[in-house]
Amino acid sequence: MTDPYSVYDLTTTIRELLEQDERLFDVWVEGEISNFRRHTSGHLYFTLKDDRSELPCVMWKSRAMFLPFDPAHGDAVLAHGRITVYEARGQYQLLCDLLQPAGVGELNRQFELLKARLDAEGLFDSARKREIPLFPQRIGVVTSPSTAAFQDIQNVIRRRYPTVEIVLSPTPVQGRDAPPQIIAALERLNRYGNVDVILLARGGGSLEDLWCFNDEALVRAVAGSRIPVVTGVGHEIDFTLVDFAADQRAPTPSAAAEQITPDGAALGQSVRILARRLDDAMQARIVTRRQALANNARWLERLSPEVRVQNARQRVDDLLARIETHVRHRLDRRRDRLVGQVRALEAANPTALLQRGYALVTRAGDGKRITSAWDAAEQTRVDIALHDGHLIAVVHQRRFNDDSQQGPE
Repeated sequence: MTDPYSVYDLTTTIRELLEQDERLFDVWVEGEISNFRRHTSGHLYFTLKDDRSELPCVMWKSRAMFLPFDPAHGDAVLAHGRITVYEARGQYQLLCDLLQPAGVGELNRQFELLKARLDAEGLFDSARKREIPLFPQRIGVVTSPSTAAFQDIQNVIRRRYPTVEIVLSPTPVQGRDAPPQIIAALERLNRYGNVDVILLARGGGSLEDLWCFNDEALVRAVAGSRIPVVTGVGHEIDFTLVDFAADQRAPTPSAAAEQITPDGAALGQSVRILARRLDDAMQARIVTRRQALANNARWLERLSPEVRVQNARQRVDDLLARIETHVRHRLDRRRDRLVGQVRALEAANPTALLQRGYALVTRAGDGKRITSAWDAAEQTRVDIALHDGHLIAVVHQRRFNDDSQQGPE
């Protein structure tokens, strides 16, 4: 047995062997850029891929700053350089010194062709997209249970809306065999039917890692789901065909979980605010109704038969008092008049005159009053009425006052 290599020694040996092959000093490689990253140092790191293999590449800033275009994920390019070994990772790579566009990458071309065809069929029409329930009770999740994306989804939902139930339909979310298994996971939730929305999720990755979400059968399954589907596949810059077929797309799994769940804390605050408003409104309404009730009670009291009877009784008493006063005044006036008349009668009463020493003289024969000396001739018998009796006398002589000598007119 020969002495074993250390990892470093073996990697160094491989590097020396590769660097001794002059064919690898000057190579052109055609492929599609994937996992493109521009480091803060200015160096470019990316992978060249085709449908069967991939090649890590690096371009130093001294070369990258003279590129006539900005490379991007999905670009088809021709890269020139030499093959080296990155000993820290034990991987070979292309040290690129020249890069030029080679047209649209094959994977992107396939993506755009399928997208255009499905779009023409109406699978991406906004009119067919459904509203996502505001307050779901159960959320179906289609993803791999071992991924960080599923943990992020659970954390977001527990934080925002812990009362919701998560129903996991597990499936692989990467590789050539993933599309039919993802379709089966969607169908399980549709058969179950007791979820309000389905979240189809996967974390970030390269174009090839996410390519299973561009599968035509899977896109049709998402579009045909009876339950609304929200996708959270990859990162914000990643778009797959299931994103266009879904009812709603989120840039990441965590963002998707936020989109389909209400914010419990905000809801609680809103409920408290609404409760205060409701309490204020009810208090104001109670005050208004109480005032209206008091007004109605006063009107009813005014219209009450008992009150009307009391008012009528009081009015009768008032009228009786007024009548009594009026009658009393009239009686007083009548009494005063009567007293005056009595006094006048008393003053004119002959008996009263007689009591004061006067006498009433009449002729004894016919009883005619004698008011003048001319009324009784001499020898006429007269009756002199006094206050206590009568005197019968005979006129012996008549005497006249000076102004009565001529007799009665």
